[in-house]
Amino acid sequence: MKIAILDDYQNVALGLADWDSLGAEIEVFTEYLGDQDELVRRLAGFEVVVAMRERTRFPAELLARLTDLKLLVSTGRRNAAIDVAAAEKLGILVTATGYLPEPTAEHTWALILAAARNLPAEERSVRDGGWQTGVGVGLSGRTLGLLGLGTLGARVARIGQAFGMHTIAWSQHLTAERAAEHGVTAVSKEDLFEQADVLSIHLVLSDRTRALVGAKELGAMKPTAILVNTSRGPIIDEPALLEALRGNEIGCAALDVYDTEPLPGDHPLRTCPNTVLTPHIGYVTREVYEIFYRDAVEDIAAYRAGSPIRVMTSG
Repeated sequence: MKIAILDDYQNVALGLADWDSLGAEIEVFTEYLGDQDELVRRLAGFEVVVAMRERTRFPAELLARLTDLKLLVSTGRRNAAIDVAAAEKLGILVTATGYLPEPTAEHTWALILAAARNLPAEERSVRDGGWQTGVGVGLSGRTLGLLGLGTLGARVARIGQAFGMHTIAWSQHLTAERAAEHGVTAVSKEDLFEQADVLSIHLVLSDRTRALVGAKELGAMKPTAILVNTSRGPIIDEPALLEALRGNEIGCAALDVYDTEPLPGDHPLRTCPNTVLTPHIGYVTREVYEIFYRDAVEDIAAYRAGSPIRVMTSG
């Protein structure tokens, strides 16, 4: 059996699980392969591919060209970058792994605190021989707005409450009762954007949520507000965000996710001063990776034994 492990940027996969137990030929790809023709060429002969989250896309046309592929393991419980229905039609089994929500919630707060206290600029100043460059803002008594109050949104809310923040939330189906269970006030979408001093996005990307945060929503925000996204880049209308940042319509955008990943070297977000940018590392912790790769090995072993586990379906 030949196994390809994709997008292992840190080159850590082989040390985090018992791959030797599979007795397979394994190749680790540490660099992102964005060209479909190159992917087809490099993955020829591999029966199993392990995909790290949504770093590499597997649309129907690519899956059809991977004629040797029989098992596609996706780390995490869902993967919008894999056309599971197409895989089913082609006889390609798609399986999942476990996940932990805590790291992304923790990273959300790393971004919030970095933006509130202007940490990127202050850190650069110290390294460059300087000292204080600006005045940060405190969080106690301010309003934390949550666009989505699922597992992650609720965790972020609890931390905000520990900081003494007033927490409000909106999503399409959020009820006042559900919000109150987490000590959060349910508000309208309009009020969420108008009232939030910090607005953090915790929605799943779908046709309904794509570009949900557009020019209208950004224009309604306070000029001092911090917008945080650790969910998926396309939930924010990126051109509208760039315009808002250039016009100082909001205070700061703290982003871990983008429309195109890896973020192109010449992308205009890289030169926006009122941003805090991280390279989609919300889930990137040793604890999560150990679960991803341990479960991937289990998925492959179960597939080889004829009793697949954690199968993802299009239904």
